[in-house]
Amino acid sequence: MAPVADIASAVQGGDGIAFLVSAGIVYEIIAAACSSPQTAEINATARAGTLMKWVYVGVGMSAVFIAVAAFIDRKHRKAIVAGGATAGALMLGAYWHARSAGLKSGLPGTESY
Repeated sequence: MAPVADIASAVQGGDGIAFLVSAGIVYEIIAAACSSPQTAEINATARAGTLMKWVYVGVGMSAVFIAVAAFIDRKHRKAIVAGGATAGALMLGAYWHARSAGLKSGLPGTESY
């Protein structure tokens, strides 16, 4: 009976699931607001002016969702905030790197205006 009880409690959710959901929503929201870091790097010369603005907008929108989820689900609040903060920091770092690397490369982008 013990293995069945463990499976049942896992299906009900926990901090790991809350962490993954929280991290996933950050990635989804930022992806909706921005192109990929790879595209950002390739076209940094043309996009640098607006790139980080939209990353910050995505991080801000994510923070609202994470705050609401943490308020609603007090039991998993720490995992929700940890997942959101971790994903937000990782994505912010990825876009900072993409912007910096793209501006330093001097290679032509894939977009023409």
